[in-house]
Amino acid sequence: MNKRPYWKTIYFDGFVGSGLRGENNKDNTTLYNKLFPNASDNIDYKGAAERVLTLNEKLAFDYHYFIDSNEASLTKLKSKLDKYQPKHKYDFQYRFGDCNTELLKLANAMKSKSNNYAALVFIDPFGMQLNWGSIASLQNTRTDIWILVPTGVIVNRLLDKKGELPHLKKLESFFGISEEEIRKQFYETETHKTLFGDDEIIKKVNEPITKIANLYIQRLKTIWSYVTEKPLVLYNSRKVPIFHFVFASNNMNALKIAKEIIK
Repeated sequence: MNKRPYWKTIYFDGFVGSGLRGENNKDNTTLYNKLFPNASDNIDYKGAAERVLTLNEKLAFDYHYFIDSNEASLTKLKSKLDKYQPKHKYDFQYRFGDCNTELLKLANAMKSKSNNYAALVFIDPFGMQLNWGSIASLQNTRTDIWILVPTGVIVNRLLDKKGELPHLKKLESFFGISEEEIRKQFYETETHKTLFGDDEIIKKVNEPITKIANLYIQRLKTIWSYVTEKPLVLYNSRKVPIFHFVFASNNMNALKIAKEIIK
């Protein structure tokens, strides 16, 4: 981007949190604690937002948008990041509200007539708050995106074994596909002959978590040209996949870099 000074760069963090350890979940254990259980409490922990603000001046973004649905968390984050503001030309934007709404605003801005923006979007919800429509709104924009997909920890649990799908609307919104397609992707019908005729049994597919990740990757490919085929997989203590961290871009070189990061 340094070779294109007429472009302004944007960093957009959709679920930014407080920037502190142990603040975001009921059990007082963040994903950081799960990944680094032996980390000392004396470590100067830096969340994604703070790390971005400590980039070398030549690498720094022009605009920073920090979004969270918890106003108290945003207040704590601001108090932590205020010390970095003097080094940046534009004021940091702290937005209290729904990430989906803010993504739509970002997409509209990037599609404006004076479109000279390039954005890095970082989305790491702990659940399924993200709607497909807000992701799709970024189509045809100069945007790279990292998304933490709750494949095993949430989505797989909503795909019940019997295919009753009590949370169907949430699944449709998350994937951006119909009930028919969801059933086609995740369920099979087996026919068994009995004394009273054929008995049909609905069965969930094998390795559903992998299937969830692959489907989300295919959905992202409808918006971006290049998507990581092998995302970063995060496991729980029983070695079960709980999250897939996926990258998407319209730039082939960006994908190459993302693959190296994942390695």
